[in-house]
Amino acid sequence: MDIDQIRCFVAVADRLHFGRAAQAPDMLPASLGRQIRLLEERLQTRLFLRTTRSVALTEAGATLLADARALIAQAERFERRGRGLRRPEPAALRVGAIDSDAAGLMPQLLQLVRAAHPGLEIRLVERKTIHLLPKLLSGSLDIAICRPPEVRDPRLSFRTLFCETAVVALPERHPLADRPALDVAELADAPLIVPDRRSRPHSHDLTIRLLLDAGLTARIAQVAEEKHTIVGLVATGTGLAIVPRWTARPGVPGVRFVPLSVRGGAPRVTLALAAAWARGARDPMRDAFLAVLEAHLPALERSA
Repeated sequence: MDIDQIRCFVAVADRLHFGRAAQAPDMLPASLGRQIRLLEERLQTRLFLRTTRSVALTEAGATLLADARALIAQAERFERRGRGLRRPEPAALRVGAIDSDAAGLMPQLLQLVRAAHPGLEIRLVERKTIHLLPKLLSGSLDIAICRPPEVRDPRLSFRTLFCETAVVALPERHPLADRPALDVAELADAPLIVPDRRSRPHSHDLTIRLLLDAGLTARIAQVAEEKHTIVGLVATGTGLAIVPRWTARPGVPGVRFVPLSVRGGAPRVTLALAAAWARGARDPMRDAFLAVLEAHLPALERSA
């Protein structure tokens, strides 16, 4: 039996007026009347005598009123008790990561965090940097592993971690695919697949800058937004791409990843990585996560 119908019955019985009774459960008088009719049909008895001027309880209605009040009180006790037994959901640390780090860094780091803090639940969100930073500001993320932006929001704290090494993604049958390493000059005439600068400014600028520094002009064959799309286009022979080393971690059929060298120093063939969080926000779980990250930075950096 619907407890709301019983509540409607008691509301009308207390006021003997459908209009005033409808104000209590916040419904239209016609809807209230429909609930009463359904209850009467269920009980197969009339509960009210209605005229255009008055409403009165029938003998059956008067007899059932005390039982109706008792049922409502019992339902409310049941609801309160059920809510009191509900266990709060365990708090979780919400961690954002860019795609290459979700593939390369996070599997290693999460294993270390779980070993150090077995009870810490982590929810991982994979997004681009331009999407992660607003989530930190809105409070929907607690910490993010991302590219440090050129202009840093003063409401966020950043901790530079290390740099990811860039490699060249080539079709496995490409003449350069079996080389142990490639010089930027060898990409002079190669069609390139580059990320969209609006969503991936760091990766886009790295590709263009490497070629410009070598006195070359980028021959852009395709612009794409997602890393997996870029690598997929490489597999089809659309062109070559300069990507973070961790992009190669899952392994992609039909694609080889070859280290890239630059004359005059390798630091230019890297992509910076940082941890970011809301400035001034206290969070013991985030601090525990950061402590594990800090303790294992050298080993994690070697894999990048």
